Amino acid sequence: MADVFHQSFFLQGPAGPLEALLWTARNAAPSFVALVCHPHPLFGGSMHNKVVYRATKALHQRGGAVLRFNFRGVGRSGGQHDAGQGEQGDVRAALDYLSTAFPGKRILLAGFSFGSWVGLRVGCEDSRVRRLLALGLPVNNVDASYLRSCAKPKLFIQGGNDQFGSREKLEALFGTLPKPKYLVFIDGADHFFAGQLDEVGRAIREWVDRWE
Repeated sequence: MADVFHQSFFLQGPAGPLEALLWTARNAAPSFVALVCHPHPLFGGSMHNKVVYRATKALHQRGGAVLRFNFRGVGRSGGQHDAGQGEQGDVRAALDYLSTAFPGKRILLAGFSFGSWVGLRVGCEDSRVRRLLALGLPVNNVDASYLRSCAKPKLFIQGGNDQFGSREKLEALFGTLPKPKYLVFIDGADHFFAGQLDEVGRAIREWVDRWE
């Protein structure tokens, strides 16, 4: 991707510096900005996860400036893992950066697995966030009932055989959520979308293409 300009730096988070990576275009203003949150830190999750990378790539291909960062205690980020509580403050710090660096741009918040559970909780509440994207929401193991009061546009992309977020439980949750909402199952895919990341990227690009 020769048109990608990579910027590595540290955000100031509530528990210390947060290692971050921003993708922008060299000679064009972004049409929107996005934040992508990574999976569970205690199981090897980081901003370099394959699903996070593929989501970042798809969003950038549609004109977005895309920020990834490592939650507290991951990589070179300061602090310690806080079971999804303090990590919400990390997400807000990343949103603070985006809103300052790209004033007036609409913000999309995306997350994979643990990152979708933590990230969307913040994104539902934060008025700066306009759209939400959940990849592999682990509905088998977390309480995602907060989404029932979230009327922002939402896309859920889930593996049909996700071992941490079953089709039945996600469909049951999805049925209780306010519109606008969209649900895409990748048939045969597990939680990590192994071998089917191209389909994940395609689903993201098609959703972005439908924006007004």
